[in-house]
Amino acid sequence: MSLQDQLLKAGLVNQHKAKQVKAQKRKQAKQKNKSADQTEAQRLAQETRAKQIEKDRQLNQLRNKEFEKRQQANQIAQLIETNKLAQDGDGIPYRFTDDNKVKALYVSETIRQKIISGRLAIVRAGQRYEVVASEVAEKIRQCDASVIVVLFDNTEQKPNDVEDDPYKDYEIPDDLIW
Repeated sequence: MSLQDQLLKAGLVNQHKAKQVKAQKRKQAKQKNKSADQTEAQRLAQETRAKQIEKDRQLNQLRNKEFEKRQQANQIAQLIETNKLAQDGDGIPYRFTDDNKVKALYVSETIRQKIISGRLAIVRAGQRYEVVASEVAEKIRQCDASVIVVLFDNTEQKPNDVEDDPYKDYEIPDDLIW
């Protein structure tokens, strides 16, 4: 026998009072389960919100990176467009390699010499190639080095190097153009 039945037999508690206590215990148990369910639901909702916030943050970072790339590409295109030098269709071809393919750009002799000396550079502008000053090429290199196709180092040789050159007495033929 349960304690409640024993108290009823002894006359210490009446039937009405026993039912009230039983109902109150059931209410407390339901409230406890309800509050546990509510806290579990709140915890799940908070986790879902945190996951959504993290996902949104990552998407925003990705969008910002894409925006910066587009802005950088636009800036490079603008630098090239404003600083490009005119090409000479009747000039001599200056051949260079890009993606393991030999390309030719027709330029005047003075522009060709400046490219070789490192004062000018060849850059990729979409599907075409343009000639720009080496200072502009350096600015472009800071943004995206893959755009620069030809840029020679224009630092002067040391006098020691010229004196020690075993081929200094040999003349380079004028008609040797690559």
